[in-house]
Amino acid sequence: MHPFHLQFLKSHLLVSSFTDDQFQDLVKSVHLHALKSSEHLFQHGDEAVCFYILVSGRMKLYRTSIEGQEKVVDIIQPGDSFAEAIMFMQKSKYPVYAQALKPSEVIAINMKKYRELLSHSLDTCFHLMADLSMRIHRRLNEIDTLTLQNATFRVIHFLMAKIPSDDEKSFTIALPASKRLIASQLAIQPETFSRILNKLKQQGIIEVNGRDILVKDRQMLIDYSG
Repeated sequence: MHPFHLQFLKSHLLVSSFTDDQFQDLVKSVHLHALKSSEHLFQHGDEAVCFYILVSGRMKLYRTSIEGQEKVVDIIQPGDSFAEAIMFMQKSKYPVYAQALKPSEVIAINMKKYRELLSHSLDTCFHLMADLSMRIHRRLNEIDTLTLQNATFRVIHFLMAKIPSDDEKSFTIALPASKRLIASQLAIQPETFSRILNKLKQQGIIEVNGRDILVKDRQMLIDYSG
């Protein structure tokens, strides 16, 4: 791999605690994959040999219903890892499809080798546990939002999760994917998502320009109840 990719991998949370010798051992089982837009990295049910870290681009993880309807499970951004939890499952098969939303690069890490190295690095074990715990917590919050709250609340909750940490009254949110994909992730119809955005626009809370959403008043968005 290119030195840039090696440094990217070495600095990642799930690898940074390895010693130099452990890292060099890991690299022997690491591969770089370049994906075209819409290309699949793996299919639902494929044998899971590797987990991945996204270097550049954007990926979506999704499942399909019996009727063929797509449900987006997650949208992966650069720096995110995915499929690592499968290392600890009895059935080592991918439970979702992984598809590139734009040209992307991913680092594939062999699960067997990584699991072997974990036994020699307690810090990395704790980092991995923390990462998986945060993912479980996030999933529980998403389940609560999707099952107990109405569509307007889901959209507000999604936008609020993108609020920057500074105290600026207004700011711009760049949607990480198309409105259709985000609607699928929120378990609502694309038309419903657009209608709610239009309602927020009419209330003077946001302005919409393609995938960029200008939040004109932070507090109005927080207080909005639909």
